[in-house]
Amino acid sequence: MSEERSKISLRSGTRKKRRPEISAPRQISKPIAQDGAVRVPAGATDAGPRPRPRPPPNTGGKTSDLVKRRYSTRFNNVPNGFDATQMPDVPALPAFDNLPTRERRPPTAREEAAAPVLDVKALRDPNLSPDQYVATVLGNATEDQIREFEESLKGLKARAAQDMHQNLLQNRTQFIKISKEAEKLKTEMRALRNLMLDLKTNTSALRAASMKGEEQPSFGGQVGGGLSKRDKRSSVADRSALWNSQMQALYKNVEGSQKFLPNSAGRHVVQNAGPWIELDNATYKSRRAMQIFLLNDHLLIASRKKRKADAQGENRGPMTKLVADRCWPLLDIEVVDMSGTGETSGSGRNKLADAVMVRGGGSESFIYRTEKPEDPEKKALLLNVRRAVEELRKGLRSEMEANNKAKETINYFASRDPGLLQKTELLETLSDIKDMLIEVDGKQQNLRWVESQMDELDIDVALQKLEPAVARVEKLKSLARGLKNNAVAQDFINFKVEERCTKLAGMIIRQLETSHNEKGKTKQNVSWLTRLGFEDRAREAYLAARSDIVRKRSRQCVFQGDLHLYIWQLSFVYFMIIHNTVQCFQGCFPPPMMSACVKWAKEEVEAFNVILARQLSSTERDGQVWTQCMERAKEHAKLLGEVGLDFTSLVGRDVENGASKPKAAVGLGLG
Repeated sequence: MSEERSKISLRSGTRKKRRPEISAPRQISKPIAQDGAVRVPAGATDAGPRPRPRPPPNTGGKTSDLVKRRYSTRFNNVPNGFDATQMPDVPALPAFDNLPTRERRPPTAREEAAAPVLDVKALRDPNLSPDQYVATVLGNATEDQIREFEESLKGLKARAAQDMHQNLLQNRTQFIKISKEAEKLKTEMRALRNLMLDLKTNTSALRAASMKGEEQPSFGGQVGGGLSKRDKRSSVADRSALWNSQMQALYKNVEGSQKFLPNSAGRHVVQNAGPWIELDNATYKSRRAMQIFLLNDHLLIASRKKRKADAQGENRGPMTKLVADRCWPLLDIEVVDMSGTGETSGSGRNKLADAVMVRGGGSESFIYRTEKPEDPEKKALLLNVRRAVEELRKGLRSEMEANNKAKETINYFASRDPGLLQKTELLETLSDIKDMLIEVDGKQQNLRWVESQMDELDIDVALQKLEPAVARVEKLKSLARGLKNNAVAQDFINFKVEERCTKLAGMIIRQLETSHNEKGKTKQNVSWLTRLGFEDRAREAYLAARSDIVRKRSRQCVFQGDLHLYIWQLSFVYFMIIHNTVQCFQGCFPPPMMSACVKWAKEEVEAFNVILARQLSSTERDGQVWTQCMERAKEHAKLLGEVGLDFTSLVGRDVENGASKPKAAVGLGLG
């Protein structure tokens, strides 16, 4: 047994799963598991890890020698002959007085908390939680870092507000430009549509003429016969005279025609279609002889009747007269060619080849046939009816477009300026005038051009470009004054300009009230208001602002027991501000307004007298303090002599006379 144990080496023992036993087995508290886990038996307590037991000393073998050598090894042994009493002393530390001092190294980024960084991308996240973001970023930040972060947020907010304002103005400008382009495109498309309709009409007429292969027949007959070249001239006067003569001839030759066709401007005869025969609708048999006249807006049917013999019994042959029988508006009827309908006769020709049907607005219809077979009057009549109907529809369409354009103009102006709705007379006038033109620098412009100028003015006002805005207002006012013969356009431009002018003047007045203590800015603001015609409001706003500054500065003078010092401060404030106000007023306002400034200065001196009387009421009259205060006030009043005002005798007049102001006036003082 011992021989087998001596043959086992330490290296070979470690390779096996079971640890070799070096010594005899001993009773331990915890059994050793084969898989490396420790199993605690029932009833045993965990007393912690125990040291590895040493092998017994009497065991022999190579392994036991190695173990003994391992446990008997000692480290850091004191060498032989070592004497601890003979050790040398510890050397002294060197002096650090002559060494250069080093400044304290600033803490690194790792030693102190990193400063919070403003993340713009995180702020743009729509799902951002502000509380969570602030807790994350400023969790370990110091007070200074929090202030810096707050300043960064304020700067980012101001920059975003400025960008939004610029984008708003830019979008407005682009919107105005796009609306102008759209309006221009709409006008061009309307003109193109009219040209296309004209082209369609002319093309249809040319196609019909080319298909027939013959020239347009002349309009023969008693009325509206062939026209010479002189009669076809485009002169409006000659054409009106020609149409008038045609209608007079029609009234003379067709009895009762004036009852159906009263004289109207532009009404004329287009074609005298000659003799026709009215047919029965059921049997197509001839009923009576008729004659057809085509006008530009009506179709007249006249019956041919024989005249009665003269009283003297002279035989002049058969004579006929024309009597108006029926008349229809062209837009209420339909003229249909009957050549495609009807039965053929024995010769193979259609009975209705030369007939047309006139369908009235109701259920009635009439059939008319030419007297001569294959008469060219039928073709000419159908072509002329088609042309006349197209011309009438074109005229109605143009009139409707003009009315719609007038309504669009009213809606356009009213939507852009709701205040214009109160000007009902002006709106009605604009609706009656279809397209009003005004002359601007030698060019004809419509009212839309005025609106474009108003848009430019609004942009200048929004961007606070005051000089271009004032110049544009002056230009529009001068344009309105030049339109003496066009009262409607003049009223329209004046209404638009006055509305913008009031807004612009209000902006300049607010700027004047905030910069009244700067002479250069005050002069510029007053100049703008004078050019706009608001010089009275400029004067009132400036003097009111100066009165406020007098009250503000006088209230800053605090009475601390020395009455003379208090009166000195108060009088200096009053008379110095009055002096500066009068001096600035003389340089900024026209001379005729100087009386208002003198009146204002007198009122301010009287307000000072009220305060002076109240403060000196508790002192002895003609005493030392009383005398010093009066002399000091009059001495400061001499400052007004530099600007041409002498109010020395007015200062303290009520105090010297012993008069007192009412309590309401005293309330203007200091209290």
